[in-house]
Amino acid sequence: MPLTEKLLLLAMAAQVVLAVVLLLLMGRERVPRVMSGEIKMADIAVDRSAYPLKARLLSNSFDNQFQLPVLFLVGALVALHLGTISWVEAALAWAFVVLRYAHAVIHVTSNHLYRRFAAYTAGLAVLALFWLWLVIRILSVPSI
Repeated sequence: MPLTEKLLLLAMAAQVVLAVVLLLLMGRERVPRVMSGEIKMADIAVDRSAYPLKARLLSNSFDNQFQLPVLFLVGALVALHLGTISWVEAALAWAFVVLRYAHAVIHVTSNHLYRRFAAYTAGLAVLALFWLWLVIRILSVPSI
């Protein structure tokens, strides 16, 4: 397997790791509070507002991993299907994942909205470039 394909797959794995880490951190914040009775099941059955801020931030950040990252993972699979992954795809994939990590860290720590929005927007721009590059590749492939 070429290095560029491995790098793309590793970027995909890093994105999955981010979601799993957020899920585990969220569970660490939520489960003990419910198990101890601090938070009643009825209070969280429909809405998360009964959880403390940290748990809500982790939950929101986890949910966010199923928005833009889904479009990234689909694009990465399309790129792998097309074959011959270039350094462009690998670099854009890693740039996107690094920006997702930055977004998540901001989200669950300071939650500074301007910084978080900047990280999100930069990630969106990189994802748009990733997909633009894929579309150009698809259109440039000769028909069979």
